[in-house]
Parts: sequence; C-alpha cells; structure tokens
Amino acid sequence: MGGRVGAVGSVVVPDGEIAIDDPRAGDVRRLLERHLAFANLHSPPEDVHALDVEGLVDPAVTFFGYRVAGELLAVGALKRLDARHAELKSMHTAEEARGRGIGRAMVEHLLRVARERGYARASLETGSMAAFAPARALYARVGFVPCAPFGDYSPSRNSTCMTLELQAGDTPGVADAT
Repeated sequence: MGGRVGAVGSVVVPDGEIAIDDPRAGDVRRLLERHLAFANLHSPPEDVHALDVEGLVDPAVTFFGYRVAGELLAVGALKRLDARHAELKSMHTAEEARGRGIGRAMVEHLLRVARERGYARASLETGSMAAFAPARALYARVGFVPCAPFGDYSPSRNSTCMTLELQAGDTPGVADAT
C-alpha cells in the first residue's frame, strides 16, 4: 500500500495516517491490551516478548499509531538495538481492520523510518504457532527472511526471528511525496 509523507514525518495512506503516538493514551492502551491478550493466548509465558506500555515509552523505542478519522486501528514500534540495527515491535492491527493493508502500511512505514535513521538491518521476533502465520507471511512479503535469534532472544520452537538488510532508497510500496 502506497502513501505519501506528511509534513511532520507522518505517512498518509488511502484512508488513514500513520504518526508517532503515545502508548499511554486510553485507546492505545486498549489496543495494546488486545495485542498482549493475543500473544498470551497463543504463546507460553516464557515466549511472550510483546512490550507493555512501560517498555514502549523507553527512549530507544519510537511508537506509531495508524488512525482513520481519529480512530486507532493499528500500532507498531521501532526499537533501536544499536547504531546499525533496529527491531520492529508491537505490530498489531485491530481485528475489525484486518485485511485492508493496514499492517503492511505500518511495516513499510517502520522500514522507511529505519532507513531514514541509517539502520542497516531491521529484525523482528514473532510466534511460530499457526495464529502467527499471517504475520510471518506479511513480513516475508516485504522481504524479511528467517534468521537466528538476535539481541536478547534465545532459541525457542515458539519463536520465529526474521531480518531484512536495509538499503537507502529501497522502501517497498512507499510512493514519493507529491
């Protein structure tokens, strides 16, 4: 899904906007609760790596929301691991908004921000269970490939780690500003 960059680094997509958001806001907390509930339902406790609100306000994390007419439909975050490596975190699209390209728009936005910040690689961890298959398929469609655990992750049959080598100017699906 294409979009154009707004004046303050937000991305305007066909029916909404992606911009920096506050994980402490009420509607964001509610969507994050749904995200954590999904993770806890489908993963054993030791393999739930979703960040809570406190983790998302860490200075190493930039948190984004996707809104249509003010309604929050998706969230995602970019976490700095080191000067050349970032991690996608807390990707979640509200169940009622799935299938509209919002998740892809968020991934593409996070990758654009990662490239702008000079990261050479973006990685992520998601579940290996069937419930996470749509997420793994989305990440594969934008170029992520399976990789060994990175950062603080340990090998687990319940986790799939994926990575993408970033090159400046090759953001898939993001159109030039007009």
